[in-house]
Amino acid sequence: MSVLRLPPTAPPPPTAPPSAPASAAEPLGARGTPGAPPRTVPPRPAHVPPPPSVPTVHADGTATAPPVADSPVAPDAAFSPSDSAAASAQALPEPERAPDARGTPDPRGVAGPKAGHPPTVPALPALPPAHALRDYVGSGPPTYDPEPTVLPPADPDELDDLVADTVLDGARYGACALRAVSVRGDSARYRGEPRRDSLLTARFGTGEQALILVAMATGARATPGAHRAAAEVCQWIGRAVGRSHVRLAEDIRAARRGDLKSGLHRLTDRSLGRLRASAAEQGLEPEEYAATLRCLLLPADPDCRTRVFFGVGGGGLFRLRDGTWRDIEPRVGEVAGEPVVGFGSLPAETPEGDRLTMDLGVATPPSPYDPAPEPPREPFRFRASVARPGDTLLMCTGGFADPLRGEPELSAHLTGRWSGPTPPGLATFLADTQVRVKGYADDRTAAAVWEA
Repeated sequence: MSVLRLPPTAPPPPTAPPSAPASAAEPLGARGTPGAPPRTVPPRPAHVPPPPSVPTVHADGTATAPPVADSPVAPDAAFSPSDSAAASAQALPEPERAPDARGTPDPRGVAGPKAGHPPTVPALPALPPAHALRDYVGSGPPTYDPEPTVLPPADPDELDDLVADTVLDGARYGACALRAVSVRGDSARYRGEPRRDSLLTARFGTGEQALILVAMATGARATPGAHRAAAEVCQWIGRAVGRSHVRLAEDIRAARRGDLKSGLHRLTDRSLGRLRASAAEQGLEPEEYAATLRCLLLPADPDCRTRVFFGVGGGGLFRLRDGTWRDIEPRVGEVAGEPVVGFGSLPAETPEGDRLTMDLGVATPPSPYDPAPEPPREPFRFRASVARPGDTLLMCTGGFADPLRGEPELSAHLTGRWSGPTPPGLATFLADTQVRVKGYADDRTAAAVWEA
């Protein structure tokens, strides 16, 4: 008996499952369902771009990419509104938020200082201290410009005769720090005249036996060679002190004030005598080729705090101690104590009450055979004092001494500037000495010594 075998038939195609009602929230599979209504998706914020769309796969194997803007399609697998927000945050990061003014980090951790770092504090401009540097003090601004304007005339054959507008120097020896400056005045800058002040700083010897000399001079006003006379007298006193520096240093350390005064008086007269001789060689009157002279001697020995001042002519010598300035310029003819025999003037009457007739006011006529009397010379000034730690000693010419005496605001300003624990630098010292005062426009030369 034969059995008829039929070929196997293909299985019927799978039928699509019945579509669910539109209100049912059915998750989409991997392949999707044709004809199914779109699922409700929460609204997307306006500032966030749409997420990348996924193509729809049909039963016949074809895929169709839906429009991006009109029909956004969620990713496959189980989907929920919370997942949509998380996916959007991962796909498209939001713009960074800057930390607030208090330095509080962003709550989402996108921006803000790292843990352990100090918060960012905005920088605010600091208020200047009360003793900040000022351009001028007094009732108003000075008349002239504060900076150099016109250069002095130059001779091509006498270029060594030129004088710089400003000279600045400084040093530190023993227990003191030195700052020295000479600046042309506002009046001379405006008129194109050379600086009449001259400054010399020199060290003679080595080690603790060395002696530092600071010499400054001012030429006569309204004379053509005033700057040359000031420079010459500084050089001559420098040579005289340099040749005698060993003996002078010993006298200073031994506090032999009498020997110092007589010796320095002799050296000063010799230097000024050479200046008068130079005037005669040039055919000038002595007052036409003259200069004031002020000097300061500082021993390099750290155990010796004796400071010696000497000179002839006007200027100033000041000391700043405990926040107070004191004028210690030696007075001419100043007598301390009661008059003694052979010194000073006679008393107005005797101990018995008898009045004395000393001067009848009759002038003695000059003799025709005697030479003409010389003009009165400036008296010699000398002072030797022991400095204390924290003192500031200031020696200066009349161009700086006059405003210090005449304008209290200038001395108060320098008190705040120079009362610190350390001396100012060279540039700061230059700026301090250039603080101007209305009515004072002469050259300024100053040397200050800060005691450690």
